[in-house]
Formats: sequence, structure tokens, C-alpha cells
Amino acid sequence: MSATSPSLPIEANRFLIVGGASLVGSASAEVLLAEGAAEVTVLDSFYQGSAENLEHLRSDARLRLIEGDVMRLPQLIEAAKGMDGVLHLAALMSISMDRDPWTGLDVNLRGTQNVIEACCVTGVKKLVFTSSSAVYGYGPGLAGNLIETTPFLTYGAPPGAIIYGASKVIGEQLCRDAFAKRGLNYVAVRYSTVYGERQHYRATNALYIIETHDRVRQGRRPRVIGDGSDTKHFVHVSDAARANAAAFAAAATNVAVNISGPRPTTTLEIVRLVTELAGQDLAPEHVEPEPGKVQLSAGGAWSMDHGLAERILGWRPQVDMREGIRRLIAWREATGR
Repeated sequence: MSATSPSLPIEANRFLIVGGASLVGSASAEVLLAEGAAEVTVLDSFYQGSAENLEHLRSDARLRLIEGDVMRLPQLIEAAKGMDGVLHLAALMSISMDRDPWTGLDVNLRGTQNVIEACCVTGVKKLVFTSSSAVYGYGPGLAGNLIETTPFLTYGAPPGAIIYGASKVIGEQLCRDAFAKRGLNYVAVRYSTVYGERQHYRATNALYIIETHDRVRQGRRPRVIGDGSDTKHFVHVSDAARANAAAFAAAATNVAVNISGPRPTTTLEIVRLVTELAGQDLAPEHVEPEPGKVQLSAGGAWSMDHGLAERILGWRPQVDMREGIRRLIAWREATGR
């Protein structure tokens, strides 16, 4: 068992966010600073993240930005010195795994082990590891209410998506191993699909929102894959960031929890919401799925139960899909993205 308390209050403590110039990283830095962190250090290679995502926080003297690589253990150890908590976000996603699985596995596995090692040798009190709904797999058999004990489904899904999901499964097990052997407190937060302000063009499922908005603001009909009944459980980035802070503060360790939005949403609902909130009146065009492309759920209806996170982290989502898409569209219009 760990020799330290699994509870790590945000106020007056110091935090390192690995991969913090990302969508979730920038929102998490904002939450940690708002809740009174003494220091928030962001380490990012800027391969996927951007310093622009942190521009709204740069006037806060408690924020420190370091260019560094999750693959370089000495850099991580130096950045982790004196830190109370570490949030590990650096990872390559399904699209990257499909294009270059060797690099993806290096970053997601060796990179995670490097972060764990840096935490252990510098005496970090708690690690929050960002996992994913991908630990449940993909494919036509994925259905129903996914809970933390739901097994990993691989049949009928693209290899890139499965490799990504498997990398998150292994990442969680590396955390478990470090807890058992070295006493490192951790919580793994399994995000459903994250979307929101500062949204990028890389996440396969969240990209569906962006692609739809791009089409409708050009006056083109939005596209719906198939009949639009496929579902995905999205979570707004602000809720994901609050979950990260709650994982630090809660008296919880050696556990993985689902972090999802209020309810699942179909592709047809998403298209209608985006079209309406963009102020357009365009009928959707139904199209066939692209061969080999990861779709929202490859057929079927499912949701991610976040009841365990409510019970042990005291967290629940606050932003529903309508409000989240409204905020995303407002941000895109204000920034010209």
C-alpha cells in the first residue's frame, strides 16, 4: 500500500501536466489555477499541442511552460522535481496509430512508463493517468451501458483503433504495477470522447462535430453516416478538466473510473444540433461509412456509466451536448477557427 495519503488537495500544491498544451491540458491548467494551485508546470513537445492553447493563462505567474518530450526521461525527472501531482495526458490517438503504430506505441507505452518512473524517483504524491473509452474496444458488438469491468472488445474494428485502446489498457496496468511495487498513488480517468473550445482536427469522433460545422457554415448540407442512429458518449472539455482535479483531490487510489457526459448522443442529433446552433436550416444528407474509417460506434447504441466517478471522486458532468456545442461554435466564430 502507498505510504502517502491518496488525497491531494489542489490549493497550495504544485502540479505538472505532461502534454499540457492540448485541448484537455489547457483546460486542466485553467481549473488547477482557479482552484488555488501554487504552481502549474506544462511540459509539451508541441508535436500535437500548441502554446496558443495556453495564451489565456500566460499572465498568471504560477504557470510555467517547458518544451520537452515524454520520451526523454531526464527531462521528465527534472520537470517533476518538487511536484506534488502529475497529470499525464501525452499520447497519440487512433489516427496516429493507424498511420504509424511503432511511434504510437513508443509514446503511449514507453512514454507512460517514463512518466511513472519520474513520479517514483522524485516522490510525486499522486499521478492522474488519462485513459479512454477505447479500453472497452470498438465494433458492432459494443453496446449497452459500459461500466469499469466491461471487457475489451476487438472483433470487427480497425487495427489502429484497437492498438490505441490496447495501449491505454497497458498504460493502466503500468500504473497498477507501480502502485503495487512502488507505492505510487494514481487514478486512471477513462474519458469518453472529449470536445469543446480549442478543439483540434485529430480526434476521430470529436472531429465529426467540426466537420459538420465546417459544412453548414459554408451553406452545404451536413452529412450523416448511415441512418444516424450510431451513438457516442461525448464529454465537454471543462467537465474532463474538473474530473482531473477531482481525481487528485479525492481519497481514491489504484482505480480507473469512467468520465462521460450527461447522456449519449446519436450522430443525427449531433448534426441537427450543430446545424440549428449555427443558425442554418439545412436538411442532412445520409452517406455510407468510409471503408476502414473508425465511426462513432460502428453500429449500435452504448453509453458510459459515470456512477463510480460520482461515488468516489464526487464528480458529475455539468455541460450537456447542446450547451457544449453552443460554446464550441461561439469559440470558433470568435477566433475564426
